[in-house]
Amino acid sequence: MFLVVGLGNPGLRYTGTRHNIGFMFLDKLAERHSLSWRDSKWQANVVKSSLWGKPLVLAKPSTFMNLSGVSVSSIANFYQIPAGNIIVVHDDLDLPVGRIKIVCRRGAGGHNGIKSIIEQMGTNDFVRLRVGIGRPHENMDVSAFVLSKFSNKESQVVETLFDDLETVVETIVEQGVTLAMNRFNTLKDSAE
Repeated sequence: MFLVVGLGNPGLRYTGTRHNIGFMFLDKLAERHSLSWRDSKWQANVVKSSLWGKPLVLAKPSTFMNLSGVSVSSIANFYQIPAGNIIVVHDDLDLPVGRIKIVCRRGAGGHNGIKSIIEQMGTNDFVRLRVGIGRPHENMDVSAFVLSKFSNKESQVVETLFDDLETVVETIVEQGVTLAMNRFNTLKDSAE
């Protein structure tokens, strides 16, 4: 079984913001596969289903970003999902909009949601899909930037990005993270 987590903040105020790219992707994935979200005892909206021939749980923690690890560890413990079968989709300031980078066994890189997951799980042995949201202009506060919405042009890039993200998740689930990293990280790096 796999656990696919999208990081973000709950509430209408945060809908469509850069920081919520993980939520946005999981919402699109659930919509494409006609899956319905439900509240859970793990402080998350969840869907349990079977995609690509494997059982999986999709989860959007409702704890706010900085406490995401509480939900993730509770779900993983309940379903006995090993850390290596957890895929976390989150925003990344260090990548341009539309760029995806697959990483494993890394530190939080300044991302408080990832920091919380590492602390609560006691390991960093999970897969992260770092999704580029771009960087703010010199005079813009980082907090304000991550809580801002994408421009119209960026929104078009994000829409096509969701197709790529689904392909990456499907590849990890079906063929493993090493193959996915070799295939997708190399393709993106060579395009730069």
